Amino acid sequence: MMPFVSPAAASEASLETVALLRRLGKGEPEALDQIYRRESASVYRYALALSGNPAWAADAMQDAFVSLAARPAGFDPLRGTLGAYLAGIARHALMQRWREPGAPEVDAELSSDEAQPSPEELLVRAQDQAQVWAAIRRLPWPQREALVLVDLQQRPYAEAAAIAAIEINTLRTRLHRARLRLAQDLNASRGEQR
Repeated sequence: MMPFVSPAAASEASLETVALLRRLGKGEPEALDQIYRRESASVYRYALALSGNPAWAADAMQDAFVSLAARPAGFDPLRGTLGAYLAGIARHALMQRWREPGAPEVDAELSSDEAQPSPEELLVRAQDQAQVWAAIRRLPWPQREALVLVDLQQRPYAEAAAIAAIEINTLRTRLHRARLRLAQDLNASRGEQR
């Protein structure tokens, strides 16, 4: 069940987005290009953080935009933002991939924008990041999704709940459990290293 979105929240769907979707519905490829440039990075980052697999994330993002291009009227600005809509389509694409038998899991590459750290700092940082991402991948899907949407993607609770197709209180519960489990997992792994 989709959470209720107030008319005030629906006003976030800009007139520009509605105009672009109308143009897309008329078959103007430039409209899709503009939407892609504006939304693709966040949809890809969401899918990558959720899956840990760059190829799957790219495929899920592509599925979202192909779906939008085929049916732009499927987006309802009264139900949320276009970014949330596209992320929801990407989420469903990932869920289908995970249901495939023998689906492999690939680590996401992490990068940093800091200037010239020492090789020792890079090694420690890479080891820490690898531990965190491994702990995130061990979370159950519902908890992982809540953590990715709110803590990593920094989406508002209402938008995150809309993407996950759950109530806000359910999202909060999953997020709380994910944070606790992640902290326990990281503390346990650090205790083993000593």
